[in-house]
Amino acid sequence: MTDIIDELTWRGLIAVSTDLDDLRKALDTGQVTLYGGFDPTAPSLHIGNLVLLQTMRRFQLAGHRPIGLVGGATGLIGDPSGKSTERVLNSRAVVAGWVDRIRAEVSQFLDFSPGPAGALLVSNLDWTQELSALDFLRDIGKHFPVNQMLSREVVRARLEAGGITYTEFSYQILQANDFLELHRRYGCTLQLGGSDQWGNLVSGVDLIRRVTGDTAHALATPLITKPDGTKYGKSEGGAIWLSPELMSPYAFYQFWVNRADAEVPGLLRVFTFRGREEIAELEAEIAERPAARRAQRVLAEDLTSLVHGPGQLALVQAASRALFGQGELRELDAATLTAAIAEIPHVTVEAPPGRLPTVGDLMAATGIVPSKSAARRAITEGGAYLNNVKVTGEDAAPGPDDLLHGRFLIVRRGKRTVGGVEIVTA
Repeated sequence: MTDIIDELTWRGLIAVSTDLDDLRKALDTGQVTLYGGFDPTAPSLHIGNLVLLQTMRRFQLAGHRPIGLVGGATGLIGDPSGKSTERVLNSRAVVAGWVDRIRAEVSQFLDFSPGPAGALLVSNLDWTQELSALDFLRDIGKHFPVNQMLSREVVRARLEAGGITYTEFSYQILQANDFLELHRRYGCTLQLGGSDQWGNLVSGVDLIRRVTGDTAHALATPLITKPDGTKYGKSEGGAIWLSPELMSPYAFYQFWVNRADAEVPGLLRVFTFRGREEIAELEAEIAERPAARRAQRVLAEDLTSLVHGPGQLALVQAASRALFGQGELRELDAATLTAAIAEIPHVTVEAPPGRLPTVGDLMAATGIVPSKSAARRAITEGGAYLNNVKVTGEDAAPGPDDLLHGRFLIVRRGKRTVGGVEIVTA
């Protein structure tokens, strides 16, 4: 089997773990069953969850057996980790719907083929909903010293910030019980999670030891941040979702293409399955030919294909080329063009199809030129385009036949400055 610990270390995917030598011995001795959990606290997973999914897949490729746990029960409670205030509890119906969506997303990234390393997908609601309050307190709660629970970093932080309810305080017990249940049912001996989950992970290790006397392990991956320490998604206005309904494949692709040179080598190691030599070559290209941005394109291509499929990747790439005059805009489907326009300067204009504003007015409206006079100069100098066709007259205006899918126009100044227009009937 592949030495998965060396692989994870090289990729920067081990933030903290229980005794790493013992874990390495267990992995070297034979197949290990491991699990990672995904709470339905939103209608989709995001790239933070993708770190865990890719790590689970690496274990599977090394011959080990992963279990994806969807938190049908814990999602009703809410993990206090990373939160400074109490979560808003979602209804059972909402959580159930999100469980189904997240099940489908988790299923994309692991191999569920029959065989010793075939993945499993479970919900902790299956064993938690039948657990009575008395059984929970007598059989599980008795193994959790309160002083130990209070020492968890997340609990300390919440107490310092104003307090924590018993509901969220008990979350670590529920997650620990999940590890115990999976240990009993499937022989699971390793839990993976983000470093912000460390207290919950070791609670499960400790519970298994106290109840069964067996040894279990925990391994936490680091939180993936930019070089300045900020989380991905915050400055862009939200999480980087895996669902195409919450973030279009085009926007997802552009997110990765736009990563700074300093970020890309680490992201390639964490998120892709490119090997050491390939990544070293891409790092060298960043240093030698940064303007080519080949490493960014490789990152974007690998992840868009992984998350959205090769078909969507092809559509996204065609849209990227067409927007900048290297492809035919009319060949783009409406959904892809809509998503692409959302990622560039754009404007909605009310006008009857037979009396559309001039190209110069539209260029100014999108902001790709500072004024209408600047737009006229761009046209006069031969640097203005409508739907990738050069505009030759200062008063040129699009006609109904120019509307893409009956409502869109693309204006461009020079090679790289592009704007989108949606025409709605006045």
